[in-house]
Amino acid sequence: MQTCRSALLILILLIITTLMTDAPTVTAPLHGSVVLSCSERCSGVVRWTVFSKRSDPLAECDQTSCRSVKEGYQMIYNQYLQGNLSLIITEADYSKRDWYTCECDGRDVCDVRLQIKPLRTPVQIKPGDSLLMELEVSDPVQVIYNSSTGSADGSSVQICTVDGESLQCKPEYKHRTSLLSVLELRGVNESDSGVYTVIDTINKEVIHIYTVIVTDVQQSWIWKDGYERGYRAGYRTGLATGGAGFGISFLVLGFIFGWCAWSRRIHFSRN
Repeated sequence: MQTCRSALLILILLIITTLMTDAPTVTAPLHGSVVLSCSERCSGVVRWTVFSKRSDPLAECDQTSCRSVKEGYQMIYNQYLQGNLSLIITEADYSKRDWYTCECDGRDVCDVRLQIKPLRTPVQIKPGDSLLMELEVSDPVQVIYNSSTGSADGSSVQICTVDGESLQCKPEYKHRTSLLSVLELRGVNESDSGVYTVIDTINKEVIHIYTVIVTDVQQSWIWKDGYERGYRAGYRTGLATGGAGFGISFLVLGFIFGWCAWSRRIHFSRN
């Protein structure tokens, strides 16, 4: 009997997961506002909930008004009367990633999944420094490394996984990594340049993408300074050369016009 119950529970969970997978997904910028759209005529009570907490409403409307049951969630009464049952989340963050359900008088009318847009951070560091990667979420994550900054080149490999305070890394990275408030990769060199992607393994979501270039920062500044000096020197030389060229051109033109005027005067005086 216990085996049958377990099998039935697993089947129900699989069905629910399949149904929710088909729900539309909305991607919001971190700390930005987002609208979970839903269009349906409803003359009764409309209520938005997180799918896993159906008895805990976030916002609701009826024929008289709309109410924000929890801070950060709201519906608009005039839109509700017109059949727009959308939910507004005023500030999306990682804790709000979930499946949301809108119901009309207890009947499900819309399911929407909310994700957070991956963060993208370019990093330029010099050899020997440490690369620090924010993990952002408390869920288990994996860090994927791609040796190329191009999307089609290079090969991707999982270098570390983090689950709470547990850090597991490939042998070649184990002695170079540590986990405090961030994941630290020590003693980077030019071969560590590439793309590091932090992925939430439970929700299968990309959380953060680091595009890393390891280079001698001092040399790059020397090159930049030399380039700018050369540019300025070339600019001044160009101005001087151009000015001299214009001056000579005006002298030549003045001589030609003067000679022509003198020739015409001689011609008229003879006549």
